[in-house]
Amino acid sequence: MAEIRNYTMNFGPQHPAAHGVLRLVLEMDGEVIQKADPHIGLLHRGTEKLAESKPFNQSIGYMDRLDYTSMMCNEHAYVMAIENLLGIRPPLRAQYIRVMFDEITRILNHLIWLGAHGLDIGAMTVFLYCFREREDLMDCYEAVSGTRMHATYYRPGGVYRDLPEVMPQYQHSQWRSKKDVDRLNARRSGGLLDFISDFVRRFPACVDEYETLLTDNRIWKQRTVNIGVVSPERALQLGFSGPMLRGSGIEWDLRKKQSYDVYDRMDFDIPVGVNGDCYDRYLVRIEELRQSNRIVEQCVKWLKENPGPVMIDDRKVRPPRREEMKGDMESLIHHFKFMTEGYCVPEGETYAAVEAPKGELGVYLVSDGANKPYRLKVRAPGFAHLGALNEMVAGHMLADVVAVIGTQDIVFGEVDR
Repeated sequence: MAEIRNYTMNFGPQHPAAHGVLRLVLEMDGEVIQKADPHIGLLHRGTEKLAESKPFNQSIGYMDRLDYTSMMCNEHAYVMAIENLLGIRPPLRAQYIRVMFDEITRILNHLIWLGAHGLDIGAMTVFLYCFREREDLMDCYEAVSGTRMHATYYRPGGVYRDLPEVMPQYQHSQWRSKKDVDRLNARRSGGLLDFISDFVRRFPACVDEYETLLTDNRIWKQRTVNIGVVSPERALQLGFSGPMLRGSGIEWDLRKKQSYDVYDRMDFDIPVGVNGDCYDRYLVRIEELRQSNRIVEQCVKWLKENPGPVMIDDRKVRPPRREEMKGDMESLIHHFKFMTEGYCVPEGETYAAVEAPKGELGVYLVSDGANKPYRLKVRAPGFAHLGALNEMVAGHMLADVVAVIGTQDIVFGEVDR
């Protein structure tokens, strides 16, 4: 019989289950992992240093590209930090729009996590189902910002513009029959809020479909139950946050504990796990899909009943309207200076954190009174989670590494920054 040898093995960085550019150096004893050493930095783009060389208002787009599956939540932390230093608060309608889009972003993130995690462990169908719903939410991003991913929609003092009254329509083409186009456009006959309202009504049944495929599936349970167990005490010591912390049984959610914007007006529950394994974290995120749906529903109801401004009326932090800019020389100069030089932010330091889909995403911002940050530091949740990878996979089989990387919901834009 052949002898089982200890050897070192590379996992990634081109591995489809590495969720980006993760390179793991695994020390194996046969097929059992002795040690896992994550090598990061392959997606380092110097985001924090780039932001320190540009005016405050020009770095919002960089934040989208940190955790590129939960774009607007990253922007939210950054603009909140700037608002803290400026001492301003956005109008109430803008706060509701932000909360609504934060939760739409959470659904988007959890859908791509569920699809990719399922695909990694061998469940193909759920991947296709998740992307079906993501398409609708991507259209919401596109309706407000003009782009499907990197929206740059939040601004210090509010949001870029109010929600549109009409939704883009599908066009008849050689690839789509008129019947198909009419069916697709039936949901798009009203404004964005009507479209989201229709989605919110349909979505719980979609989550039921995902659960039918996975929750009691014996192969899914064999691959996730008792894999990557983290005790509540250890989760706190390792700096976990978000579903990773709640999966271990600790009820900590910044939306409830350190409420920001209008989360204190929202009625929702915090799902908490019991065993702290991959299966519990899966159940926590599935329940978060349902709770986010509830929050979006409450925001839509309020926004339909309460029109109003979506941007603070302080000309130091907002550019003139385009109508004014086109016909008034002073406004044109103001617009040019605003876009090229930005505005000076009072001296000081602040830390603003949001409950991003992956955990606590915080921005530490230091201003020296100039028009660009003196120092910017992003606290990425995935960084702390990746640090625990060795502990979570030690003693498991090689195939379980894939399940643990999936359950951590790792994205390297925010880890490497």
